[in-house]
Parts: sequence; C-alpha cells; structure tokens
Amino acid sequence: MIGGAIRERRLPVVRRADDHGFGQLLQRLAAYLPEEDLQGIVEAYDFAAKAHAGQHRRSGEPYISHPIRVAEIIAGLYLDAGSIKAALLHDVLEDTPATLEEIKAHFGDDVAHLVDGVSKLDKLRFDSAAEAQAESFRKMVLAMVQDLRVVLVKLADRTHNMRTISALPREKQRRIARETLEIYAPIANRLGIYSLKVELEDLGFRTLYPFRYRVLERALRRARGTQRQPLRRIEERFVDELAAAGIKARVTGREKHLYSIYKKMLRKHVHLNEIVDVFGIRIVVQDVDTCYRVLGLAHQLYKPMPGRFKDYIAIPRVNGYQSLHTTLFGPNGVPLEVQIRTEEMDKIAERGVAAHWQYKAVDKRTYSTEQRAREWLAGLMEMQHSANSEEFLEAVKVDLFPDKVYVFTPKGDIMRLPRGATAVDFAYAVHTDVGNRCVAAKIDRRLVPLKTTLANGQTVEIITARAARPNPNWVNFVATAKARNAIRAYLKNLRRDEARELGRRLLSQALRPYSMSLRRLPKDRIDALLAELGVKDMAALYEQLGLGERLAPVVAGMLAQDGGDASEVAGRRKPLEIAGTEGLVVNYARCCYPIPGDEIVGFMSSGRGIVIHRTTCGNLAEYRKQPSKWIPVDWKSNVEGEFLSEIQVRTLDRVGLLAEVAGRISATKTNIDHVRVDTEGDASALLFRLKVKDRKQLAQVLRSIRTIPGVVRVMRSTG
Repeated sequence: MIGGAIRERRLPVVRRADDHGFGQLLQRLAAYLPEEDLQGIVEAYDFAAKAHAGQHRRSGEPYISHPIRVAEIIAGLYLDAGSIKAALLHDVLEDTPATLEEIKAHFGDDVAHLVDGVSKLDKLRFDSAAEAQAESFRKMVLAMVQDLRVVLVKLADRTHNMRTISALPREKQRRIARETLEIYAPIANRLGIYSLKVELEDLGFRTLYPFRYRVLERALRRARGTQRQPLRRIEERFVDELAAAGIKARVTGREKHLYSIYKKMLRKHVHLNEIVDVFGIRIVVQDVDTCYRVLGLAHQLYKPMPGRFKDYIAIPRVNGYQSLHTTLFGPNGVPLEVQIRTEEMDKIAERGVAAHWQYKAVDKRTYSTEQRAREWLAGLMEMQHSANSEEFLEAVKVDLFPDKVYVFTPKGDIMRLPRGATAVDFAYAVHTDVGNRCVAAKIDRRLVPLKTTLANGQTVEIITARAARPNPNWVNFVATAKARNAIRAYLKNLRRDEARELGRRLLSQALRPYSMSLRRLPKDRIDALLAELGVKDMAALYEQLGLGERLAPVVAGMLAQDGGDASEVAGRRKPLEIAGTEGLVVNYARCCYPIPGDEIVGFMSSGRGIVIHRTTCGNLAEYRKQPSKWIPVDWKSNVEGEFLSEIQVRTLDRVGLLAEVAGRISATKTNIDHVRVDTEGDASALLFRLKVKDRKQLAQVLRSIRTIPGVVRVMRSTG
C-alpha cells in the first residue's frame, strides 16, 4: 500500500533540538504528500522559527507553536504543501520584520499570495475597530475568491486561537467568540467543513456563554448515559439487517453537538428533552442507489415519523452537503434520526470544499461542493462592488446562514434561497438585470405581489419590462444580501444622476440674475472654480449642488466674481420650476404636505437635496434662521404624478360614518394612503392621508365630505 511505502522513506532532518511538535507534523504529512514537498515544508518551518525567535504567546508558549498547530489542522484536511507552508508562515508578515518580497523569493508567488491573503490589515489606519475588522474581512474574501485555500488557512488559524483563548482578557475573549460565531463558523458551514464548523461553534459557545454551556453539557452527559445501551442495540440490529440484505455498510452512532442543540432550543422555544434528534444513527454505503435501498430497509425496521424525511441527495444543501435524513419511531416510541450517505458524501460532509484537494467525485450525482463555493464567492464579489467595508460585512453575515427554501424556475432548475425570501429575491438570484426590471411575478402560474414570501416546491416566474426600475420600498422586505445591495446600488446611481440634473438646473437658475449662462462660461473660469472648490469636474459639482452639499447662489457668485450687490442679485432670481418628476432629490415635506397649486418654497437639505414646504407651514420659522439655504420654487404648469395631502374630519360618533366618508373620498377617484380614528365621548376625529394630483382635486374631496350628515367640520391639515 502507499502508506507502507511512505513509512519506509527517510524524512527530511529538522535542524532544531526542540521542534515544538514539528517532527510529529512531518510524520503526519508524509502519509499523503510526496517526498519532494516535505523538504520545502521544513524550509518554511525554519524560516518561521527564525522570524518568530524570542516571541511568546500570552500563554507563555514559544510563538512558533501556534503556526505548527495551525499547520496540523490544515494537515487534518489533507490540503496541499502550499497550504501547509502558508499555515507555518501566516503570521510572519504581521508579527515579524519579514516582508512579502522575502516570502516570494524563498517560497514563490503562490505561497506569498496565501500568506498575504490571511494577514490582517493592522498596518493601515482606520476610523474604528469595526471598520478595521470589516476591511480585513473584505481583503480576506477578495483573496479567497482567487484561491479558496486562503480562507481554509484562516479558519485553521481561528480554530487554534479559540482553543487557546483563555489566556486573553475576558472582554477580548467575548469579542473574538462573538466574531467566531457570527462570521467564521458560518463560513466553515457554507464551505461544508463540518469538523471545523462544529469545533468553532462549540468553542465560541463555551467562551461567550460559559454558564449555559456547562448546564447544557451536564444535561447532555446525563442523557448520554441513559441512551447508550438502547442506541447500541439499535446499531446492532441495523448491522444484522444490512448484512442479511447483502449490503456493505458502516453503521455508527452520532450525537448532535452542543451549540446546534442550544440554537434549536432557542429557535423552537423547547427544553432539551423535547429535541428529538440529539442522538441518531449514521449509515455509510458505497453508492447512491444503495442509499435509497437502505432507506426502505430502515422504514421496514421502524415506522417513519410523518413529515420528518429530507432528501439532501436529490436537492443538496447550499454548502454541497448530501445525505438522506429520516426520523423513525425507535424502541418504546423514542424518536431516532437516521442519516444515510455514501463514502464520498461522508468525506465532503466532514471536509467540504477541502476534500477537493484530495479526490474527485466518482458518482456524478455527488454534487461538487467546490462548485457551490465558487458560486457563493462570485456572489460576494458582486456584493463588494456596491458597498463599503462595514455594509459588506453585514451583508455577508446575512448571506452566510443556510438556506431552507427550494423553488423552481419555469424550466425546472432549482433555486436555493434563504427562509423568508420573496419573489424579488428570486428575480435577483436569477440575474441582477432581471431583478432591476421585474414588474410582477407568477407563483405556480398565478399572479402574486412581488413581496410574496416563497415556500418550498413552488415554481416562480418573473415578468419584466424594459423601462422598469427598482422600487426603493423593496429594500424593506427582501431577504438576500444580493438583492438588497443591488437595489441600493441602482438607487444610489439613479439618485446621483438625478442630483446632477437638479444641480445643473439650480446653478443655471442662480446665474441668470448675473446675465450669465452655463453654456457661455469661459473654460478658464470653470477650471479656476473647480480648483478653488477642490472638485474634480462639473458633474461632481452638479451632484453636490443637487444634494444640498453646496449652495448654488454661492457658487454662482464665485463664477460671477464682480456681479454686483448680493441682495440686488437675490431679488432678480427666478423661481426654480418643480415638475414632480425629479425623483429622489426633490422631497415633499411631511409636516405640511405641499401639492400643486400651493404657494411653496424650497429648503436645501444637505444629503437630501431640496425639501419643498408650503409657505404657510408652521415649521418655516425654525428654518428662516438659515436664509442662505432657501431657494424660490414654483410649480410647472404641467405637473405630473400624485402627491400626499392630509385632511382632518370632525364628526359626531355614529355607526358607519367612517365607511361613508371613505366612500365619498373613493367616489372622487382619490386613493387613501392612511387613516387614523380618535374618539372622545360622542365625537370622533378622522385623519386621512390622501394621494391627489392638485388643489382642485383636494377641494372636490373636501366638498363631497361636508355634505355628509354628522360631519361637523372638514379641513386640510397645516404644518
């Protein structure tokens, strides 16, 4: 056998009397790596040991012991020599004078890339610890998109740090444990590396909630004692029945790990004794066909529990995990979960994407977990383009947790989405352009609202229109990070375009009193202005003007230079005309609800653009303290769209009056956006928020309500 041949080889000599366990690591690596790789690994160890010489961890151990332990974890995943070298060298850039160029010179670009990807950004300055963590995470993600081994080394590094975390101050322990549970354990799960996921979760749980951990561990130890004998008898019965059926299989007992039990107790609000799948049986066979044969045999031995069967072979989990899960009524009616899988599936379940470096799947029905990881990383790349570091980190946290909803495209392809995903999430999962242009959805051939939550097994079809664009309200109900970031990115760009157009109009209006126009401005004057303001071009200046970050009259005065008396110029300013189609950079105040026909005034609000108020608004007194931010505005003659307005109706309290008032409003073809009712004794106050086109339509609404018996007074709300 290969293993025997390897044991007869001479291992490279480790040139240190105290190797801190490196010799044992080398013996382990010799079991699967070729001899020529081992010498390079010894050289990496020597380089790291020399770089870390004299350094110690908080626990008092020589620092080099940490890289060796990380390399041992990597060896447990059977990764290649480059990964082992990177594990041994992963801290030299951060904690020693060694440079990236030195690593490249000694070990090549491949190892240098891995080490650089794992290293933290501690040499850069950030505004906050949160930003530093987020930027470091973004760097790691971008590196692992190019090479998945980066994140595998990082996970091994975090695992050993968690094993030795007790040497740190308590507050730092809690912060690192929370980060482990929120980011690193879910990443291990998403990549299908069950062994690291379980250890990271249990170590994080023990550190973050030590009392809960001890209580649960004690209770589980007691339960384990009572379950040991019955479980052994069940295993023996399965072994006998499988042998009788001529099926070669490996049967083992399995136990749900502590953090998984804890999360299930929280999620379902149940006690430990109510969780049915704490203990179970795992059956590993040779091929997929035998999995289904064993499933039938299991259902003959013990009756299956209705609704508790899951086929993760036909429809794998998002991380590539495949297995058959069924829950049976065991002896004395005790629930028993049975997992049935092939040897390949078992290896992938333990090592996930790391298994790719050891073997290729033989059975074509075994889904490539590496392909899953690549798809996920491609999605992360798309997200990171449209968010800053902290937004990206939060988006990834949302995206990390396993999906539970499986739906179908009209062509029968399976789409995997998180629980709570909507038709809009589905549209963006198909393609960003489909999401941006979707106008309606069909679920099982029936038209449904876009915010409809999807359920397992549904067939979803998205209807698009070329001129459609995302609705800002979608952000409030989408469940996937991809959809949320795509909507925000589109709206951000849309808002930027609208701000530039508004800014151009504002500056053009502000230049008229100086008898100047944008078209006739000399280039040297524009260049001088941009240099003085520190703005790269006129498009950026228009954007700042449109968003209210600069004031158009001030910029116009700078361009005009000797344009005369400021008050005289202000008196000659013509109002900016509002058409109602300006989009996100013209906002209508919610205190006074201006509508076409009202006398209005505009207030430049930094970051929001122009906020339109009625001239009778009660809040204007506060704003008048900043006269430079006011601009004259007026309605265009052909204003488009509907505008919110608010009316108050005082009535005598009688049955059916609210319905009658609402009916009169509807009869004028006016939509009701919101209604509120306040009752005092035998009188009521009704507040309606309506969507109207102009003052004429609002007057029609008020007239129709006044004639209703029992209405005492009806009026428009004022700010």
